Amino acid sequence: MTINTDRQGHRYPPAQPYQVSREAIREFARAVKADHPAHTDPAAAEALGYADLIAPPSFAVVVAQRAEAAVINDEEAGIDFSRVVHADERFIHHGPITAGDTLHAQTTLERIRVMGAGAMVTTRTEITNDDGDARATVTSSLLVRAEGEEA
Repeated sequence: MTINTDRQGHRYPPAQPYQVSREAIREFARAVKADHPAHTDPAAAEALGYADLIAPPSFAVVVAQRAEAAVINDEEAGIDFSRVVHADERFIHHGPITAGDTLHAQTTLERIRVMGAGAMVTTRTEITNDDGDARATVTSSLLVRAEGEEA
């Protein structure tokens, strides 16, 4: 296994900003079967006090995964994506994500725990809006299987 435990704690540059659109929220809501009208009808969202459509809680993963790609693409980390199995995803919500938001995400390689010849890799991605207001913290864990281990 070539995972470099020295990369634990490394903070990656911010990912490209993500512009949240109504259609992205609607598509995501359909995909996860989030049927609340505030995800598809601007009037329903506005009636609840939001400026526009409100994203389902797990929508933050769309933004987080773009930032987490930096970890997978980091040659110094030594993670072979063909050996990765997604293990866990957790969300802490700090504020709503709404259509029209521009979101910024930055990932830290939080922890690398070597387990035999494999490893558990945990990342933390902080998501903020243009004003710097926290929107979500996404913690993701990946199991990197050892060479020769079949899925």
